[in-house]
Amino acid sequence: MTLLAVDGLTKRFGGVLAAKGVTFALDAGEMLAIIGPNGAGKSTTFNMVGGQLKPDGGSVALSGQDVTGTPPRTLCRMGVGRTFQVAQTFLSFSVLGNVQMALLAHRGQTRQLLPDAAAMHRDDGLALLERVGMAAQADRPITELAYGDVKRVELAIALAAAPRLLLMDEPTAGMAPAERAALMAQVAGIARAEGIGVLFTEHDMDAVFAHADRILVLVRGEIIARGSPEDVRADPEVQRVYLGHSGTKAAARARRAHG
Repeated sequence: MTLLAVDGLTKRFGGVLAAKGVTFALDAGEMLAIIGPNGAGKSTTFNMVGGQLKPDGGSVALSGQDVTGTPPRTLCRMGVGRTFQVAQTFLSFSVLGNVQMALLAHRGQTRQLLPDAAAMHRDDGLALLERVGMAAQADRPITELAYGDVKRVELAIALAAAPRLLLMDEPTAGMAPAERAALMAQVAGIARAEGIGVLFTEHDMDAVFAHADRILVLVRGEIIARGSPEDVRADPEVQRVYLGHSGTKAAARARRAHG
């Protein structure tokens, strides 16, 4: 089932055409990666889908409903979650407190924060932390966590809104290689088990080739290739302008990891 339909998205910044007629679709339970060199238009496209930027042309539809230019806060209420390149958490709260805050916000209860916030939705918060493997650290200050664990907490925060679409901007940025693999495997497992569509941008080709179902390659604001990891890896134009030898090695590593 088509969850997200993007048709002809276009965006100009002065005389620069940052995105030109970008068109793609994403199904429920699918992992779709957007890759490309710096300045390719990945962030522009991503932010138009997420409501941070209004397109100059084209449309975005969520389960058939036009959401073009809809603000992020409204999209969140419609089932769109997001994680960021730099993890967004409340540094003065515990791990569980961060997830409880997300649950309170999603349920429209932020005016009830004091004095009972610490007791609200504790069980639901623990269940979310269990889903991302962080329940054992629920009561620790988030400032004590390794960065890879903070990223997992951020994933739990995004899941608190019960998203049907999850937007992930450079989800493995700042993480060690082993942490990257573990996080993306976790995201892929949750997405496929729960039917959540995941759109992500990523520079780590190992993460892309190992976990994306399909890949879009953007160059100078246009999609130059799309398809399975194998199709994209074999595309001569993609090899020439972006992947090169490193992309071939990343794809080979992904194939070995999957047996």
